[in-house]
Amino acid sequence: MKIKQVEELVDITRKNIRFYEEQGLLSVGRSENGYREYSMEDVKRLKQIRLLRGLSVPLDDIRQLFSGKYTLEDILERQLTHLERQKESLDKTQLYCRQLLAGTPRLETLDVDGCLEQMDKLKQEGVKFMDESHKDSRKKKQQGALLGAGIMLFLTLAPVAAVFGISISTGEHIPMWILVAFTCISVAVSVAIVAALVGRIKEIKGGEEDEASKY
Repeated sequence: MKIKQVEELVDITRKNIRFYEEQGLLSVGRSENGYREYSMEDVKRLKQIRLLRGLSVPLDDIRQLFSGKYTLEDILERQLTHLERQKESLDKTQLYCRQLLAGTPRLETLDVDGCLEQMDKLKQEGVKFMDESHKDSRKKKQQGALLGAGIMLFLTLAPVAAVFGISISTGEHIPMWILVAFTCISVAVSVAIVAALVGRIKEIKGGEEDEASKY
């Protein structure tokens, strides 16, 4: 079956499917003409991946599970331990928020240095706060896609505008078939660019974020 059918059966994007192939979690066969040919076993494997990723199991652990190094029991026990640590960290963060709420004066008189010092102590105890230096890579990707699409649209429509502009300024008659051909091609290309942009934005919103680097 083709990747579009797999998307519908598993309910994940083709970007994720390709990503899992690149990460070695899925090995897809090829047809005689070289195209990927997905089987029901591939669909089953993708559903397994989707389940485990839904539980926040790291990609490397899933890879070790599929290779036979770990069992499902090993994976789930490791994940429970990890989630317990996360819960403990969140509980301490929640407690610190309550302490601030109970005795916090106005923002203007808040002892920020003292609060940051306390946060550093909690970090040393294993509490994880949000990384304030984190960059929103998803937003950057969306901006890049919009910029790229804008440039392509400009390069596509500029020649048509130039042809019409020359025709009007010089009063020179341009054959109708040339104008129609230019217009039709430009519109078709513009529609394709917009469609590609919409698809890219959906991929950025729904795909694995930052690939394997975050695991």
